Order: sequence, then structure tokens, then C-alpha cells
Amino acid sequence: MLALTCLLSGVAQPLLAQTRTLTITKRYLNLPVAQAQDRGTMQLTMPGGERSFKIRLAAGKPDYWVFCDMAGAMGKTITIRYDGKADGLETIYQDDRFAGQDSLYHEKNRPQYHFTTRRGWINDPNGMIFYDGEYHLFYQHNPFEREWENMSWGHAVSKDMIHWQELQTALLPDRMGTMFSGSTVIDYDNTAGFNQGNVPAMIALFTVDNPEKEVQCLAYSLDKGRTWTKYAQNPVIDSKAKWNSKDTRDPRVFWYAPGKHWVMVLNERDGHSIYTSKNLKQWQYESHTTGFWECPDLFELPVDGDNGKKKWVMYGASATYMIGSFDGKKFTPESGKHAYTNGTIYAAQTFTNMPGSDPRRIQIGWGRVQQPGMPFNGMMLLPTELQLRTTKNGSRLVSVPVKEVEQLFAPTGQWTALSATEANEQLKSVGSLDQFRLQTTLKLSHATSAGLSLFGQKILDYDLNHNLLNGAFYSPEDMTSMEITADIYVDRTSVEVFVNGGSFSYSLERKPNPASKEGLVFWGNRIEVKDLTFYTAKSIWK
Repeated sequence: MLALTCLLSGVAQPLLAQTRTLTITKRYLNLPVAQAQDRGTMQLTMPGGERSFKIRLAAGKPDYWVFCDMAGAMGKTITIRYDGKADGLETIYQDDRFAGQDSLYHEKNRPQYHFTTRRGWINDPNGMIFYDGEYHLFYQHNPFEREWENMSWGHAVSKDMIHWQELQTALLPDRMGTMFSGSTVIDYDNTAGFNQGNVPAMIALFTVDNPEKEVQCLAYSLDKGRTWTKYAQNPVIDSKAKWNSKDTRDPRVFWYAPGKHWVMVLNERDGHSIYTSKNLKQWQYESHTTGFWECPDLFELPVDGDNGKKKWVMYGASATYMIGSFDGKKFTPESGKHAYTNGTIYAAQTFTNMPGSDPRRIQIGWGRVQQPGMPFNGMMLLPTELQLRTTKNGSRLVSVPVKEVEQLFAPTGQWTALSATEANEQLKSVGSLDQFRLQTTLKLSHATSAGLSLFGQKILDYDLNHNLLNGAFYSPEDMTSMEITADIYVDRTSVEVFVNGGSFSYSLERKPNPASKEGLVFWGNRIEVKDLTFYTAKSIWK
């Protein structure tokens, strides 16, 4: 297999383009990008492989640089063809460091405790799995621009879900199309036949998208996800004709022990379909649940931590869910759709294959947050633990940040029983508001709405009269309560808020008012700040 981040085997169509030939002598090939430039198609050709991708190759001064890792091509001669404005071909250069590496993770708008990619665009998390001491985060990725295009599977690993190391791109576009969302499993019993000796295969099921249709494909890895081999008989599911729709994507696969078979939840047209398989290659359609769009998840959780009382949760990309039962072939909802979070979150996925001693269901969502002026875009939100709790309305999902985040925060101020004026005075002395955490409980009195602002942006806005929390309907468990508790995480470009022990949460893009001279400010008529704790935040990159 070609060990080249920017190349893969396959035959690309010839281009009417200008060309440049060079011999690889350095680790990285640096490519200049200008957002105002029209996209063109670049083709890289060398003995053993070809790859074409779209890029806004800068004709003049670049806005930023992206790179290809050429570690597997040392000493080989490559030909670069480009069918767009080709003035920038001659500015492509080789180096043992990629452009901007010296300032990596220290850039002005780089989130400091949320995962972001070194360069390019990211969206949906994919294939989240724990294996052999590592948490794997794959994700939708465009390595060559800060906007959506060239969909590939980026890849990062972590020991604690907090500190991440970005690896080479895992799945690259091929002649069938681009790599859309999917999931991974460990095939311990060698049901697919790809295992090698005592090494079980990590198997990815994913959507391949092209202008005609979307099909489901398979790839496997025998080196902990570092390199991948695509199944020669892909696709394993082609269901366009069944649904008369191109929208058939985002396979979520897991082992269903009672039935001794694999289950795939696949979003098709107007909802989530269930397929089953004995070997991950041949799949049988079983049932369909309408009302969801994209990126399905399906998992079982105990209610109130009671393993004798469990329910299944079916989930969709918009963070809505249904609770019900599942018999291995059909999900039966017991109530309508619910929501436990909103805001920038989209296409969240949960980890599979968690360590045997860890029963948690942990989720990471894509944060649709812009990173202004940066050579990267999008981010992952904090990993959260999902739980089912009994409420006045029945069983409902709650989410709280995983315990591993605690290592990032140190309390620097703690107060109780303050007026808003007194709290604001204390907050003037907390120091930098670049990244931090704040926990507080507010008690409303003469105010029908109250909250907390950060440089003029309302990051907590509780309207008791209309039961609105930052614009979304929210009714607390105690319906007559005048109090609200919030755990607030602020990074350079984002805000995440967990209310009343995680019964509701939301995320915002950080948008300070340029005219505001004040930092953190409590507001609301005669409110009481019952408790307030401020924490400084460490960077995960240092």
C-alpha cells in the first residue's frame, strides 16, 4: 500500500492541464491556497499510484498553506497536473516541515481544549472506537481547504479522549467516489475472514458518494487503523433502486449478541433502516423507522443506572432521539421524538468497543463553529457521557462531560450568596477569558429572565416566563423552581453549556460584541448568584 497521505492507487481521468515534475527529497509537499480563487482539479501521478482532488491553488499571495505527507515517496519522481489557474504550480515546494508547523496549535483562533485538525475542513465524527489502549476518532475531512470538498476520513488517536494525536488520512476518495460517514468495529470472531493470525481486523463500513448514487462499502485494517485495504467486492449495499432515492448513507454497525449477528442502522430517504449480517459482507434488509435524517446511532442504556431496567435509544444527526425496544431486527419506539441538546452540535456518534470495565456510552459531536482567519475549520465538541434518567415525563437522555475533562481545569475563585453586582465585581479579577470554565447557580426573584453575558454575547439566557433557554423550550424537573444551575465551558471560538446536571445542554459559536468593554456579566433584576466557581483551562496541545 502506498504510504502517501495525498495519493492512492487508482486511475484518474486525464486532465487538460499545465504540469510540473519533481523528485521527492523532503517529507512534505506544501500547496498554497487562496479562498477567492476558483477551484481546479489537481492530479498527482507517480509509479504505483494516482490521485486527483479539487483545490483553490493560489495564483498570487496565498491565504494559507496545506500539505501532503510524502514519507512513502522519497526518491520517486511525481508529475503534478492542474486544470485551474496554474500560476501557483511553481510556488509548490518541498520541506521537512509543513508550512506553519512552527505555530501549530498556537494560532490565534485555535481552540485550546477541543479537537481540531492541523489543516483543512472537518465535519461528522466517524468510526469512533476503542481498541488496544487507544480511542480512535475518524472524521469527515477535506485536507486541501477550509471548506467542504474532497471528503475523506481523517484520523486521530487518544489515550484519554482529551489529548489527541492526528495521524495520516485513513480513507481517501477513489474511482467509486468520495468517502462519507460510517462506523468501525473489531471483528474478534473473524466473521468477515480478514483477521491475520491473532490480530483481529478493524473493519470500517462507510458510504461512498458519487453524482449518481450513494453505496455502502467496507475496508479493513490490521495495524490499528494506520493503513486500510478496501474490500475488492465493494459495494456491500446498493439500495438506491429500493428507495428511489440517492439518500442512503452513514452506516452504523454493531454486534447484536442475542442474535449472534451484526446490525447496521442506515439512513435511507426518510428514516433509519435496519440491516443484519453474519459476515459484514452480505446484508439483509429488516425494517425501517421514519422520522430521522442522516448519521444514525442505536444503543442500549440502563435507566437510572439499573442494569435490570434497560431501554434502547435511536438517534439522528440533528440530536433528536426516540426511546424504545429492539429485538435485533426492528426498533419499536415507545414515545415520540425528544431532544436533550441543541446549537452547533450535529452528526454526533458514540464510541464502540469500550473497555470491559467501562460501561459508559460516550458521544462526540461535530461543532459547526467557524475558526476565522485560520487554515482549518470546524471542531469536535467535548466528549460527553449519555445516561437515561427517569423524569416527570418518562425516561430521557442526559449528557455530562466525561470525567476525563476534569484534568484540564483548576479552580481560581469560589463564592456564594452574591448579588449580580457583587458577582460581576469578583469576575473582574479572574484574569484571561481566552479559555475557561464557570459553574454557577442563579436564583431569579423579580426577573422573568436572567443570565450571563460574555463580551456582550448572552451565553446563558433563561426566560422563566416563556420557559426558554437561549431560545429553546426548557421546562425544569421542578416546574416551579426559580433556580437554574449551569456548567459553562468556554474555548477561543465556542461555548458549551450543561444545565441542571445535564438535563439539557447547548453549544454556541463565540461571537463577542466588538462594542462591549465588559467581560463576564450577570444580568437580571434582583437575581441571586447562589454559588459561583471560576476555573482556568489548560491547553490539550502543550
